[in-house]
Amino acid sequence: NIDIQLREQLDYARILYTKGLYQQSLKILEKTKEVATQHYRATLRYEVLVFEKIIESQYITRSLKNRADELIDETHVTLSSMNEYTALSNLALRLYGIYIKAGHVRNKEDYESISTFFSKSINSIDVSKLDFFGKHYLNVSYAWYSLIVQDFILQYRHATNWVQLFRKNPEMLALEPIWYLKGMHVLLEALFVLGHSKKHSEEIKKLDEFLANPPCRIDENLETVGFIYSYTSKINVHFIDGSFSEGIKLVPDLLKKLDKFADQVDPHRILIFYYKIACLYFGAGNNERSINFLNRIINYPDSRLREDIHCFARILNLIAHFELGNQTLVDYQIRSVYRFLRKMNDLNLVQQEILTFIKNIGNLKEDQTKEAFLDLRNKLLQINKMPYQKRPFLYLDIVSWLESKIYNKSVQEIIKSKFKSR
Repeated sequence: NIDIQLREQLDYARILYTKGLYQQSLKILEKTKEVATQHYRATLRYEVLVFEKIIESQYITRSLKNRADELIDETHVTLSSMNEYTALSNLALRLYGIYIKAGHVRNKEDYESISTFFSKSINSIDVSKLDFFGKHYLNVSYAWYSLIVQDFILQYRHATNWVQLFRKNPEMLALEPIWYLKGMHVLLEALFVLGHSKKHSEEIKKLDEFLANPPCRIDENLETVGFIYSYTSKINVHFIDGSFSEGIKLVPDLLKKLDKFADQVDPHRILIFYYKIACLYFGAGNNERSINFLNRIINYPDSRLREDIHCFARILNLIAHFELGNQTLVDYQIRSVYRFLRKMNDLNLVQQEILTFIKNIGNLKEDQTKEAFLDLRNKLLQINKMPYQKRPFLYLDIVSWLESKIYNKSVQEIIKSKFKSR
């Protein structure tokens, strides 16, 4: 661990300093500073510079002419780098927090608010002088921003920059493997949403190769993160091509690993896995199992964590019960779902149309139902063209479900047919 090594050298320099061996201490500090610079450890480099200035200012070492000016210039450059790095890392963390809480923008007001905040933050930073970590956090910030505003082409572009930055600096792959894996995950998510199945498969292979032969020692952190991103991308393959029956074969091993890494996997990730598993079972036509996993989300005590997942879990739960013919239960739950969505301030056009449809479908005659499904499908296709209304379609392929009812086919068959015709 390069950080531990640098700390040890810094401590050794302090020991030499306390013994009055100032020249020897400065030599250790100079070497430590060089290594810190090579590995973009600006904070540790700054600590070394502060210590060097203490020695140079308190004792006449005469180590170099104009040493004072050199140290001042080095400190200025390092502080400038640290300031840009800190600003961008803070921005990335703030954006990630917004995404974890609420997901994607819901309306024009949300979009303008986050865009104004992001533009103001980015414009205050001189991106032309960024070091490795500055560039890294710039890419991370853009990736989170693009994810929030649903600009998936922008997400793909900056996720690619994120990953390529590491691939062009292979020494950083060993030092920061978690950040590289996270970049791979963001890139794979963008490719998944954009429907680039071939590129998606290529990047999964690269992810698997990295996890099979990492450039560093495998620890629990790397193993956990690798498991999360690997399974997420593999499940998404089945959403892309409609092979839900194949996808549910991943579930037993996935659940075992979730138990194994229970202390390491955060609740946010667990909720996402439960929702993806529920969608796999729904797509495969196993509504009972789908409801089982949806209830794990619905009954989770903190509904403010990933509000979007909580909202769409309730919608899918209604549809699954409708498929099972539980109309009485559906009629009862609709009122509860309405209240929840209003509480979350998340009742969008798609949800309104679906809830109204499910509420009324039980009153229609058999010969009217097909027309009702077709009418809802056409409405949703129009809504999907509206700004800020695309978000629901990222969580649930409701159009394919409607088409399965219209053409009397399974959801699996509909999505497979769409995939083959691309």
